[in-house]
Amino acid sequence: MKVDTAIIGAGAAGMMCAAHAGGRVLVVDHARAPGEKIRISGGGRCNFTNLHCDPSAFLSQNPHFAKSALARYTQWDFIALVEAHGIPWHEKTLGQLFCDTSAKDIVAMMRRMMQVAGAELHLQTTASQFAKSPKGFTFDLQGPDYTGKITARNLVVASGGKSIPKMGATGLAYEIARRFDLPVTETRAGLVPFTFADGRFAEISGVATPARVTAGGTSFDEALLFTHRGLSGPAVLQASSYWKEGEDITINLCPETNILDELKARRQARGRKNLTTELAQHLPARLVEHLASQLDLSGNLADWSDTRLQNLVTHLQNWHLTPGGTEGYRTAEVTLGGVDTAALSSRSMMSKTVPGLYFIGEAVDVTGWLGGYNFQWAWSSAMAAARDIAG
Repeated sequence: MKVDTAIIGAGAAGMMCAAHAGGRVLVVDHARAPGEKIRISGGGRCNFTNLHCDPSAFLSQNPHFAKSALARYTQWDFIALVEAHGIPWHEKTLGQLFCDTSAKDIVAMMRRMMQVAGAELHLQTTASQFAKSPKGFTFDLQGPDYTGKITARNLVVASGGKSIPKMGATGLAYEIARRFDLPVTETRAGLVPFTFADGRFAEISGVATPARVTAGGTSFDEALLFTHRGLSGPAVLQASSYWKEGEDITINLCPETNILDELKARRQARGRKNLTTELAQHLPARLVEHLASQLDLSGNLADWSDTRLQNLVTHLQNWHLTPGGTEGYRTAEVTLGGVDTAALSSRSMMSKTVPGLYFIGEAVDVTGWLGGYNFQWAWSSAMAAARDIAG
């Protein structure tokens, strides 16, 4: 089979590229259905982009690499596409946009666009033995629709990273990159819960509270969730992308409140009340009980001096913890690292050394924050490659 463009991966980036590349396009994926990560994302509603999408919200060895693609296909462009297809949406916190009904609306939109473009989709199909040829690329295909050799003028790798292997994630993109002598940066799980070997938070599993979580010098103010295995919630997932093994994280349990002044005022007005009773006005009661087992929180407010209150507040706002690790790729929403951006054109996503070879989406060393940023990178990087292919 001869095609103009072969795309490996029928996820967000692969389908977006297929819908816009032009010519005869073949899309290959080993999954049973396309866009599986889209389908499960955002609690089944797909957080498809973010109003505040900006290059500063992305991690990469080259922080400037994402600027070109993000500027030439923006969140506003994708919102316009969603609206043109009649998909209702709404904004949640922090600029996060979700489908009103189902993430399946985005998958269906992509499939319609691919059909209109005439792109062929081969599912439950594996691709292997990638090689360069005088006319582009060759590889072997094995699946229910076709088994044999493929020749393609362009090869687009959109097979994602290693996160959520139960969804079929593999390191195929990195294998293809190395096969063509492109460097791959170190990869690790991102947007992932922290674990603690001693199960120290098991007794307060399910408790959530607003917090500021800091890792690697970067802080996020969102919800913190205590779990049987450790810590989760949006603030933790965000911070995890900046954390390195062995490092501390810092938790501020009262980021928006001058709790010292509050406690002093309460001491003046209600000095006979237990300190724990007053703390429970600011923090979940079960969390206060847990803290009381770790710290000496006994006595009435009247018994607490300014210095003692200050020491307590310092602990609450600078709680240092050292995670044992993370839950890894099993639950990670993204893979940090990937195909080295130094080997790719930021304008086209094409290899600088292998003409016609493109890497897009999560396969590349560009990782966004939680909240629709990674989908926007998928759309933007896919459009950069598609426009280059289409000429």
